[in-house]
Amino acid sequence: MPKVAYLFPGQGSQYVGMGYDVYSTSEEAKRVFEEADSALNFPLSKLCFEGPEDELRRTINAQPAILTTSIAHLRASGLFPTTSHQEERPAFVAGHSLGEYTAMVVAGALDFRHAVWLARERGRMMQEAGEEGPGGMLAVIGLEPTLIADVCDAAGTQIANVNSPEQIIVSGSKEALDLATVLAKEKGARKVIPLDVSGAFHSELMRPAVKGMAQSVSEITFYNPVIPIVANTTAKPMTTADEIREELLHQICHCVEWQKSMEYMIDSGISTFVEIGPGRVLSGLAKRIDSRVQVMKAGEPSR
Repeated sequence: MPKVAYLFPGQGSQYVGMGYDVYSTSEEAKRVFEEADSALNFPLSKLCFEGPEDELRRTINAQPAILTTSIAHLRASGLFPTTSHQEERPAFVAGHSLGEYTAMVVAGALDFRHAVWLARERGRMMQEAGEEGPGGMLAVIGLEPTLIADVCDAAGTQIANVNSPEQIIVSGSKEALDLATVLAKEKGARKVIPLDVSGAFHSELMRPAVKGMAQSVSEITFYNPVIPIVANTTAKPMTTADEIREELLHQICHCVEWQKSMEYMIDSGISTFVEIGPGRVLSGLAKRIDSRVQVMKAGEPSR
């Protein structure tokens, strides 16, 4: 039987209308949205289904919205793993940045109500950090990682996400990103694409968010996961509540090692990945990392 891992997307995968299909056809999914609305004391579901887009895109809203939609898709799909049926569980779960919170819910490390509240707190603090220290992110396509590291050293930016052999994301101030764009093109980057985000995520400009998140994390009960969670920053499995708490704070200012995370799971025998949640970004990245793996998309129709 093939070994399977579940993947959960992060910020940027949101779109107006996401989740409405499962909300309207699945009682399980409907309950997920209702629980999120109750936990946050505002109609997150309405924002997901109707927008407006600029409000949904705000970090404070996008993060709990994506988490909620991903869990709703999973519940509707019937793939939600249970502690009583070990053979039905994936071998690993992993989430890209914000998606790591979704993975923790699925692994039994974090209650959904706490996760959606914590994701909104994370979004709020990251949004505030972005206002305090304005910055952004660039996708650098087709440039060797060592050359991108040289660019970052010269421009004063940081590598924020290593998504695939061809795609690396860089974070920094507006001025530093302008210089990084010029230097990356000079070194032969095929494309340099500014991302539509509100801050320099996974960089030191997010440092103000860490203190507040440490307080929020301390207020939540975490459990040892029943499924190993492959951590963004180490690309290794987390199996204890203490590791999870540490990771949630560490990932705010440090690089998402997505390519290494995928390679770890593939080297551990995973042959099938199931992306669950809005968008199809992680499915595409999986094929770019290793074309031999099978990739499935659960819970979302073609748009």
